[in-house]
Amino acid sequence: MNTAADALAGGAYLDVNGIRTHFHEAGSGRTVLFVHGSGPGVTAWANWRFTLPPAAERMHVLAPDLVGFGYSARPEGAAYGKDLWVDHLIAFLEAKGVSRCAIVGNSLGGALALALAARRPDLVDRMVLMGPAGVPFELTEGLDAVWGYEPSLEAMHDLIARYFAYDASIATPDLVRLRYEASVQPGFQESYASMFPPPRQRWIDSLVTAPEALCKIDAPTLILHGRDDVVVPLMNSLTLLNSLPNADLHVFGKCGHWVQIERAQEFAAMVFAFLERDSAAPKSGSIRC
Repeated sequence: MNTAADALAGGAYLDVNGIRTHFHEAGSGRTVLFVHGSGPGVTAWANWRFTLPPAAERMHVLAPDLVGFGYSARPEGAAYGKDLWVDHLIAFLEAKGVSRCAIVGNSLGGALALALAARRPDLVDRMVLMGPAGVPFELTEGLDAVWGYEPSLEAMHDLIARYFAYDASIATPDLVRLRYEASVQPGFQESYASMFPPPRQRWIDSLVTAPEALCKIDAPTLILHGRDDVVVPLMNSLTLLNSLPNADLHVFGKCGHWVQIERAQEFAAMVFAFLERDSAAPKSGSIRC
């Protein structure tokens, strides 16, 4: 690899409490932890490839593959779920010597950001939540299809064209093949299939952070959601807007679950502007526990 961008894309490995963890790192300044979602074949790079390079020009970015996902380890007998993933993220930050950071979390990553902020508010400077889980909602057809994915080119095309994106033309043959081939890397589908077996409502419920904990999270928070998201409903973000003391919400029209891909430039501009504001959290008396 000859360039900084190549090095960022390729990533590196770190032992995190015995878990071989693949991650991407670049830049300097404010540390921002990017946490990916739970789609089949997902990796930190697949999720954030349009955001990390420009972000690294302005801040210190860290983007790990969660344990069980991507190129991180898949420990035998691992009990995948919120506690394991949050423990892994905290241990990763400690291993990197990070005592405080901002978090950008997508979907599952949004739920984990909330859980981490509730458990360790000292670690979290501010948050961006994109199409987040983490509050109660009924299993959608889209999320059921995502978590129930069985590998094939046709199934991957269907996920991208019908569920992830508002604009079906995003599901180009190259993108479909790229994501399909990622989903069938050795070990990927085996661990993925073990994470969210039916009945799947229980996995949504297991990611919830309790309302009494949400209203104590005072980190400034930007919530972003596609109006036409059929994987995680927009109502989630409205619930969080009314639950988090220092939250703002922006809704993207004609946009599905992939805000960071469908509206990549606008997404990056809003996230960077938010992260580069004065870090002092405004105190609000509007939320009562």
